[in-house]
Amino acid sequence: MQLFVNDLTVIDFSYLCSERGVVGESWIVDVLLSGDLNAESMVLDFGIVKKQIKAIIDNSVDHKLVLPTLNPDISISKSSRINHLYVDFDLKDNGLFLQSPSEAFAQIETDFINEENVTRYLELVIKQQLPENVQGIELTLRPEKVPGNSYHYTHGLKKHDGNCQRIAHGHRSTIHIYENGNRSNDLEQMWCKRWQDIYLATHSDQIQLNEVELSEHAKANLKPDHQYFSYYAPQGRFDIAVRKGTLEVVDCDSTVELLADYIARQLKAANNSNDYRVVAFEGVGKGAIASA
Repeated sequence: MQLFVNDLTVIDFSYLCSERGVVGESWIVDVLLSGDLNAESMVLDFGIVKKQIKAIIDNSVDHKLVLPTLNPDISISKSSRINHLYVDFDLKDNGLFLQSPSEAFAQIETDFINEENVTRYLELVIKQQLPENVQGIELTLRPEKVPGNSYHYTHGLKKHDGNCQRIAHGHRSTIHIYENGNRSNDLEQMWCKRWQDIYLATHSDQIQLNEVELSEHAKANLKPDHQYFSYYAPQGRFDIAVRKGTLEVVDCDSTVELLADYIARQLKAANNSNDYRVVAFEGVGKGAIASA
């Protein structure tokens, strides 16, 4: 007997890629369970699937930076802070260095991240926590089908009490921009190109080199155009060094509400005679609207 739940959840996360750098992603999760009927004549109660299995998936990958530990460009070491890790991503033209609490990372034994590798990882984690009558689980991870433009971004929210505080988690998002009431494909393409595989940092989180906490290896391999950001949040201290070419520093927190407002203000400043309405998505099916 099989039981399925489509659109169980959406995982929003970032991962390290040797070709693209740090990549924000959003994948929809479908689940298919196989097994015998239990005493309630069910494979598994839908309530348990929607709560327990969703929670396992969220705790394993959602709002984390996913690290392919077999990638030779990545090294992971213990930080001098308790329960914190250093992550050094030694790309020649796009080196990225972090310190974060260990819970902010998901480590997968593979050399690259894709739907198949993350699916295998999650299925293994979930199987260990299923009741005996459930013999099999099959996950499907899939990006949202987007007819228009989209972009991938990574960020962190220091004021957030939940997992959004992690300094390197992300989303794959769409955007709708209206100029004088008419939707503008050109403006949408422009912003999606501008923010493709971008790290969005908040100006107030920027610090100097002598203030950042990174591994000794990271400090020895920083480039002149690296910029540094750090903050304390309930889970611990977060530090990141990002090169200028893959970074945009905004004058606000990077919530979707303020990012929609930021884009609207940027458009208005470039052409004050026009009116703009920005519908910015954060991952799948949620977002904010701002006008200027």
